Amino acid sequence: MTELKVGDSFPSDVKFSYVPYTADKGDITSCGIPITYDASKEWADKKVVLFSVPGAFTPGCSAKHLPGYIENLSKLKSKGVDVVATIAFNDAWVMSAWGKANGIKGDDILFLSDSDAEFSKKLGWTQGERTARYALVIDHGKITYAEKEPGREVTVSSAEAVLSKL
Repeated sequence: MTELKVGDSFPSDVKFSYVPYTADKGDITSCGIPITYDASKEWADKKVVLFSVPGAFTPGCSAKHLPGYIENLSKLKSKGVDVVATIAFNDAWVMSAWGKANGIKGDDILFLSDSDAEFSKKLGWTQGERTARYALVIDHGKITYAEKEPGREVTVSSAEAVLSKL
């Protein structure tokens, strides 16, 4: 796989590691059991916003990137978005804790692990060994937006940038 671009089909073999939210494991120190999340299958008939960050709990990701998606979640949903998901190279437990630390319950935003940055490496969109900062919009299996940040700032992968393209 190479860099995805507008008009491409979302690959058929994309899987992430995920700890689904459950109320009985709602505390940040409670651990659920990671499952394999088959993004290709789950997203085949949905409109999805996927944004990638270099790492959970990092300053830029926690203070600048994720808050825009939390604040604009209802606007994204009003534009027909079925799923909002974030990925990072962190393991599924860290991603789950990051979601809980930010008050996300249920599946409002999916916090998925791109284990070993496998998906991001296939795209060529990494930052060293970490996932790079980027955003994709997948509409029923087709890429309608694909932008990787040119630097370290949150611009083309921000919720506001994605909203402007929906």
